Amino acid sequence: MAEAAAAAGRTQRSIVDRVVAVLDDWVPKPAAWAFALRIWIAMMLALALAFWLQLDSASSAATCVAILAQPKRGQAISKAIYRLLGTLLGAAVSIVLMALFGQDRVLLLVSFTVWLGLCVFVAQYLQDTRAYGAMLSGYTVAIIALGQIDEPQGTFDAAVSRVAVIVLGIVVITFINDALASPSTWRALLPQLRGAWDGTRAYACETLTAGDLGPARTAALIRTIAPMRADASAIAGELDDGSFRAAGARSCIAALYVMAAAIRAVAAATSCLRTPGPAVAEALAICRRVADAPDVEILDRDDERLRDLVDAAIRDGHRPLDEIVVLQRALDFVCAATFAQDGLRALADGHRPLRDARLPTHRDFQVALRGALRVAIGFAVTAAAFLALGLPQATFALVQVAATAALSSVTPDPKKFANGVVIGMCTAATLAGIARFVFLNGVQGFPMLAMVMAPVIFFGCFLSLNRKTFGIGFIVIVFFPVLLGPANPQSYDAQTFLLNAFLVVVSSVILSIVVRLLLPITPAQRRAFALDSARRDLADALVGEGGDATTRTSLNADRLFQFAAYSSGSGAVRRANLAHAFALARLEAAAARAHAELRRLWPAAELRESIRRAGSGLAAGNDRALETAARDLIRAASPASRAVRLTTARAASDLITAARTIARHRRFLQRLGIALF
Repeated sequence: MAEAAAAAGRTQRSIVDRVVAVLDDWVPKPAAWAFALRIWIAMMLALALAFWLQLDSASSAATCVAILAQPKRGQAISKAIYRLLGTLLGAAVSIVLMALFGQDRVLLLVSFTVWLGLCVFVAQYLQDTRAYGAMLSGYTVAIIALGQIDEPQGTFDAAVSRVAVIVLGIVVITFINDALASPSTWRALLPQLRGAWDGTRAYACETLTAGDLGPARTAALIRTIAPMRADASAIAGELDDGSFRAAGARSCIAALYVMAAAIRAVAAATSCLRTPGPAVAEALAICRRVADAPDVEILDRDDERLRDLVDAAIRDGHRPLDEIVVLQRALDFVCAATFAQDGLRALADGHRPLRDARLPTHRDFQVALRGALRVAIGFAVTAAAFLALGLPQATFALVQVAATAALSSVTPDPKKFANGVVIGMCTAATLAGIARFVFLNGVQGFPMLAMVMAPVIFFGCFLSLNRKTFGIGFIVIVFFPVLLGPANPQSYDAQTFLLNAFLVVVSSVILSIVVRLLLPITPAQRRAFALDSARRDLADALVGEGGDATTRTSLNADRLFQFAAYSSGSGAVRRANLAHAFALARLEAAAARAHAELRRLWPAAELRESIRRAGSGLAAGNDRALETAARDLIRAASPASRAVRLTTARAASDLITAARTIARHRRFLQRLGIALF
C-alpha cells in the first residue's frame, strides 16, 4: 500500500510538473505584457494621428507599427530606418513604372514582377534589417502602383500618402519605445555575449585537456555565437555611443571565432609533437591561464611573452614545424582573447574598441536566384490567373501575394513561414470579422475601436514572442488592422469584408503552394551549394585572392553555421560532412593568411626565393612543397629583424596548416574537382 501511494504521489507530482512546465512556456511573462502594451498604445496613437491628419489609408499607420513591433529598441530603430529607405525607393520606382507603363496593364505587371524578383535577389545577399529594406522596396511598388492600376494619375498622391503613413508609424513607435522605456538591445546582448565568452573559454579548457573536440562540438559553439550578429548590428542607433558598442560586439564575436579555431590548431599541432619542448609547455600553460581566468594586465604580459617565444623559435631556425604552429596559434588565441575582452567592455561601457571587425554572412548565388525566381514566377502566375478570371478587388489580393511572398524569401524556412501565414491569415480574418460585426457593429467612436482591437493585438504580440508561433503572431498583428480597415467613418460593408478576407486567405494558400512546388531547395541541395561556394573560395585563396583573413574567418564561421543546420543523415555521415566543411574552411583561411603574410615579407630580399616557392606550393596544392618552403622561410628569416621573424612565423604556421590539411583530406579535395588536386 505504501509503495502504491508513493507511486501515485510521484505520478501526481509528474503531472503537476508537466502542467507547470506548459504554463511556464505559454503564459506570458511581465515583459511580454509590457511589450504588447507598448505596441497597442503605439498602434492606437498612430491610428488616431492618421485620422486627425486625414491621411488616406489610415490603417496603414497601425500596420506600420505592427511590422516594426520588436521587443528591443535597437531592433525597432534599425528596422524602421530600412523600412523608410525601402519605402522611399519603392515610391520612386512606382512613379517611374506608372509613368512608363501606366496605359498598359500587362507591361506594368511584367515590369513590377521583374522589380520584385530583383529586390528579393538583392535581399538574399544582405542581412537582418537591410534584407528587409531591400525586400520592402519590392512590394511597396505593389501597394502603390498596383493599387492605382485603374487610376494612374493618382500614383503620385498615393506614393506621398504611403510615405506619410510610414513616417508617422516610425515616429510613433520610436516615441513610444523611448517614453515607455523599451528594453535596450545592448543590455539584452551583453549577458548573451558574456555567456558565449565563457562558453568559448570552457571549450578551450576542455580542448587543452582532452585534445581536439571535433567538428560537431565546434559547430555547436558556433551556433551559440553566430545568432548574436543580428543584435550587434542593431545597437548603433540606440545611443550616442551606440556605434562604439556595436563595434565592440562585432569585435568580440569575430574574436570568439578566432579563439575556437586557434585552440583547435594548438591541440592538433601539440598532438603531432613527440617530445614537446619547454617553449611549448609554457605556451600551453599560458593558454590554460587565459582560458581559465583572463585578466587585462596579464593578457598583455602573456601576449608579449608569447611573441618572445615565437621570435626565439624563428631565430633558432631548427625548431620542429609543429612547435612553430603551437607557439603562433597560442599567440593568436591570446590576441583574440584580448579583442574579445575589449569588445565586451566596449559593449558594456561604450568606449571606442581596439578595432571594428566586419561580420559578413555567407550567401549562395543559386539559393538567391531560386528565391527570386520563385517569388517572381509565383506572382506572375497568380496575376495572370486573377486577371483571366476577372476577380473583383484582384489588385488587393495581388498586393497580399507580393507582400507575403517577398517576406517569405528572407526567412530561414519559407515552408514554415508559409504555414504560419495560412494559420495567421485565417485567424486574422476571423478575429477581424468578429471585431467589426459583433463588437463594433455600427459603432463609430474611436475609444470603442481601441478597446476592441486591444485583445487581438495582445494575443498577436504574445504569439510573436514565442519562437514556435512567431509567424502566426506576426501575421495576426499585421493583417488584423488591414482586414478590420479602421476608417473615419467606419465601413460595415459585409460583402467587401468577406471578399477581402477570402482573397487574403487565398493569397496565403497560394504562397504555401508556391514555396513547396516552385523551385524548392532541399537540405541536400543547400549543402551542395555551400560546398560549391567553399570550393570556389578555396581555389581563389590558393592563388592569393582570398581577401582579408579576419573577414574570411567570420565568413567561414557563418557558412559552417548554415552548413551544420542543413546536415542530415546518420551521425557518422553528419560528422564526416562537418569534418570536410571545417577542412575547407581551415585550408582557405590558412591559404589567405599565408599569401597576405608573404606579401608583407616581400620587401626582405633574402626571403624572396623562399616566398616564391611558398606561393608556388600554395597555387599547386603541393603539401610537401609547402612544408619545405616553410622550413626554408624560417631558416632564411633567422638572422632578420624581430618584425620580419614574427611575420615569418605567421606565414610559416599557415603554410604548415595548409600542408597538413591537404595531406589529410586529399581524396576529398580531389572529389571537389579543384584542378590542382
